[in-house]
This record gives sequence, structure tokens and C-alpha cells, in this order.
Amino acid sequence: MLKRKITERLKEWKNNKDKNCLVVRGARQTGKTYIIERFAEDEYEEVIEINFKEMPSASDIFAGDLDVQSMITALRFRFPEKKLDPHKSLIFLDEIQECENAITSLKFWAIDNRYDVICSGSLLGIDYKRPSSYPVGYVDHIDMYGLDFEEFLWGCGISADLIDAVHSYFDDNKVIPDAIHTQMMNYFRQYMAIGGMPEAVETYVYTRDYREVDRIQRNLLTGYQYDIAHYAHAEEKIKAEKCYLSLSKQLLDKENHKFQYKEIEHGARAQKYYSSIEWLLRADIITLCRLVSDIRYDLDDYSRDDFFRAYTTDISLLVSMKDFSLKQHIVENTLAGNSKGGLYECAIADALYKKGYKLYFYKNDHTKKEVEFLIQKDGQIIPIEVKSGNNRASSLNSIMKNETEINLAYKFLDGNLGVSDNGVISLPLYMVMFV
Repeated sequence: MLKRKITERLKEWKNNKDKNCLVVRGARQTGKTYIIERFAEDEYEEVIEINFKEMPSASDIFAGDLDVQSMITALRFRFPEKKLDPHKSLIFLDEIQECENAITSLKFWAIDNRYDVICSGSLLGIDYKRPSSYPVGYVDHIDMYGLDFEEFLWGCGISADLIDAVHSYFDDNKVIPDAIHTQMMNYFRQYMAIGGMPEAVETYVYTRDYREVDRIQRNLLTGYQYDIAHYAHAEEKIKAEKCYLSLSKQLLDKENHKFQYKEIEHGARAQKYYSSIEWLLRADIITLCRLVSDIRYDLDDYSRDDFFRAYTTDISLLVSMKDFSLKQHIVENTLAGNSKGGLYECAIADALYKKGYKLYFYKNDHTKKEVEFLIQKDGQIIPIEVKSGNNRASSLNSIMKNETEINLAYKFLDGNLGVSDNGVISLPLYMVMFV
């Protein structure tokens, strides 16, 4: 079983006496169902699980009155072997996006507060089945992603105390010994090739077979294309798929990683395709990094909706858009040119997204300043550059010199840790897990 950080958050939710119902959101195949089932087995006397895709007839339970007693009675007829004891049973509603009334019912479960209710599903952000009465104020949310790099290390057998030892070099701004640094870079390259989708990671852990991992990744990519075809509005299906499959070209084949509609088809314009980008974003299939016109808090106030970079929500889905040779180049460290810089940028975006950061970038054609990422933490802005070599971070140096409110900046690179006089901290790529 792969260890996941979300388990601790589920325990915190359970131990809150005044909790609402819990909605676990995330893209398909990130492990939502599996981790909730394992959590339920450990923490409750029984679990009543309904998967609305597997049991569409179970929607009848929520077709009548939505008072809790009526729903409990219907559940007992459906599952006569279950006791449904208050505070001892977990009700798990999986693929809840398939049952509009079940979403509406969450308000009444929360008000009653005798039963713990967790629901999960993919594509919860799109409009194709939006309920008439979403229970705002009666649900708590947890976003679930594919495995991050630290969880990947756990899966590979790297213990928490070894990761803590590496963390100490980050905390103390000390150079990492070569023996540790080299091995950590090897693990990070493996992660860039494999990504964080649980099935792919588990297959790698047990087989070390990149070909088998590649097969699983391509099946997952096909599944995402199926979701687009199945759930997108008719006028969006083809456009959304074209936008999604263009990401490998947008990010790995050219130097400028701004999303350009002309890469989808000759003469393409935002007017035709922007709604498809919005659909992919709401479906948790992509994440966006938006341009800001100024490096000032709050970055949202300076962000532009019409100028952005788009990333897959797991790096494995981007890698699987290319042929198997890309994995070989990643693992053997023979990447070069735009692909190398693009992949490193995508790996950092992947890590920051999975930590819950909103992503921004800055580019000024007049001053020639460009910063790959800007994040906000505790009211402060942290600029981040990503280098495929140990090049000089001229834009970061300029920002640290001229922006007095910014006192910390990171430069991620395929190299060791270092600190400049102006406060720019150079970090090996794998240390993004500590940001």
C-alpha cells in the first residue's frame, strides 16, 4: 500500500466534532477511492459504500425526501446487513457527480451530524450536472493529487528519517554531500519519468519495468481523453482534446512556454478555444500559471486571464504524450535543448501545484526580465526560476535588488545548493518538496 499524506488530513477531519460532510476532489485515477476505503477500514466499525457509476440504481435512495431518517431507512433496505450506527459508521458516496440529489443531500447529513459522510468524484468542477442546490457551507473540501515526490520516495522505500536528513541541508542552507545529492537526483529523474499516478508508481515499485509503466501511463492518458469525449459539451469535445494534446508541443518542443493557440491548429484564436481551456481547468485535467503585470501582493490583482501557461495535473500525463524514448533520456540524464528546460519547468510546476499553490509567472519584454514562477505564502511573494544548467539568474538578481518587499527567491537547477549575497538560494530540483 502506498503511503499518502492525505490520510492524516482525513483523520483530522474525523476528529473534528463539528465537522461537515467531506468532499474529496481530484482528477481521475489519483487514488481517491482506494485511500478513503483504507481510511474507513482503520477508523470505523463499518462503512456503507455507494459507487454511483457501479450502482446507478442506488440513486433511488436519494430520489425521495432528503431528511436523514428517510435516507437511513432507504439505506437499510438496500444494505440490510449493515447496522448504520450513529458515530460508528461511515457513509462513503463515491463518484457522487453522477447523482445530483446525493450532492444536495449533504446539507441535511451535515445538519443532522449523527453520521460521518465522505464523498468523492472526478469532474466535480464542470457544469454538465451541476446540482440546483449545492450545499455551500455544509461541506469541507480536500483536494487530492497524484503522489508528490516525497510520497514517491516513501513508495521506493526511502524512510522519513532519511528524507529528514536531506531536509536539514535545506533548513541550514548547506551543500549536500555528493553521494546523497547524486542518488537524490537519480530518484527525481525516475519521478519525472514515472510521475505520481498511483497505479504507475505501484507498478514501478514492484517491477522496475519502465515499459510496463509506460503502458499504464498511456492507458491513463486514453482515459482522460475518454472523459473529455464523454463529459464535455458537444461543441467542446474535439477542441478540448486538441488543446490537451497540444501541451507536449507547448511545453517541450519550443522555448517560449506561453500557451499559444496556433500550436493547436494553423490560424487558431482564443475566441475559438478559450472555453475549452476553461473546461479542462474545471475538470482538473490541467492547471494554469497566469502572467502578472507586476510583482506585487496580491498577485491575483495583477494576473491576466488571456496570457498563461498550461500544465498537466500530473507530469506523467505530459511525458506519455511523447514516445518511450523520452523516458530513456530522462532517466539516463541525456535530455538536451528545449525538452530539458521544459521538463524541469514542468516538474517544478507539478510539485508546486500538488502543494496547493496558485501559480503565476512574470515576463517583461521591455526590461527582458522573466521569472518562471511566482508563489504567495503568508502574504509574501516568492519568485522562482528554473535552470537546466547553472546559469546566472539575472532576472532574480534584478528583482532582489529592486523589489525591497521580496527577501527570498529560489533558483532550481540540476546542481547543488548554494546561497548568493542577495538572498537567491540555489536548490537542486528535488528540494522543491521542501518549499
